[in-house]
Amino acid sequence: MPLPSIGEQIATKRKSLGLTQPELAKKARVGLSTLDALENGRLGELGYSKITNILSALGLELKLQEASARRPTLDELMEEESDDKGLDRRR
Repeated sequence: MPLPSIGEQIATKRKSLGLTQPELAKKARVGLSTLDALENGRLGELGYSKITNILSALGLELKLQEASARRPTLDELMEEESDDKGLDRRR
C-alpha cells in the first residue's frame, strides 16, 4: 500500500476517534508537520518507528501478507474502487 493511502486511512481513523492532529502527534511522539504531511500525501518516506507509533496510537497495526504476483482483474479493481470511495476526503 502506498504511503499516501496509508496517510488517508490514518486521517480517517484519527477523525473517527475524535482526535486532532496535534493530539495524535503528541500521543504518537511524532512532529505535527510530519503527521500533517503524511495525512495529506506530501510525505515521500517515513521511518518504521514513526509509522508504528502513529498506528499504535490509533489502535492499528501493520500486517504482512504475500504479494500478489498476478495483475488484478477488472472486477477486483472495480471492487477496490468502490471500497475506496468511503475514504475519499474530497466528498
